[in-house]
Amino acid sequence: MEGVERLAIFTGVLAVMILWEVIAPRRQILISRWQRWSANFALSVLSMVLMRVTIATAALWAANTAMENSWGLLHLIDLPAVAGFVISIVLLDLAIYGQHRASHQWKWLWRLHKVHHTDLDFDVTTAIRFHPIEIFISMAYKVVCILIIGVNPVAVVVFEIILSSCALFNHSNIRIPLVIDKVIRLFLVTPDMHRVHHSVIQTETDSNYGFSISIWDRLFNSYIDQPQQGHIEMKIGLTQYQHIKDVNIPKLLLMPFKRAL
Repeated sequence: MEGVERLAIFTGVLAVMILWEVIAPRRQILISRWQRWSANFALSVLSMVLMRVTIATAALWAANTAMENSWGLLHLIDLPAVAGFVISIVLLDLAIYGQHRASHQWKWLWRLHKVHHTDLDFDVTTAIRFHPIEIFISMAYKVVCILIIGVNPVAVVVFEIILSSCALFNHSNIRIPLVIDKVIRLFLVTPDMHRVHHSVIQTETDSNYGFSISIWDRLFNSYIDQPQQGHIEMKIGLTQYQHIKDVNIPKLLLMPFKRAL
């Protein structure tokens, strides 16, 4: 699948989530969308430019290399194609869970990742709010995982689509009936589940690391069902960055290089 088609899918999911947020919002947005969205989209564009001029196709290169040379764990086992495909998706998702958890526990990774957590509200654009260097490191990490696992190119493309679509979904400010949310989160990360992760309360920030499959947080004891203050009253972001003037584009880009807070 060409990059333009993947971008079309991403844009389509983004548009659907924005429309859903307008029709059925979960919480009242307190901060100017213009101020937040301009920063979030600017970071996303900068990340895309950085990837384009560096390692944009690295994941597919790794998958093709693994397939051509029979590298990776999955090439050591004679599996049906469908089973190998499913296992690839699951293992990549587990790898992303591990990376996300490490980004909170390792100080040098947190310097980058905290840019994502400085958003003062929580909506679909929060999903694209990452420092460009973190995006670069994430891609390099995925390349290593693809080579170790032995993921084929089709599974890589499908996983990237699933990951980006789930990220947009679970960062969205959308209202889902609680009974339906409970069923969905048995399998997938829901917005209510992931919103807990964006709480200013440290114990809640250090929970619910999953992006797609929800089982990892339960399996590795990092799951919190609901925020202490409830979804409507809970405060979003980091306590050190609670003013919009502290999280403009220049400050976000320089944030990882300043003294860690």
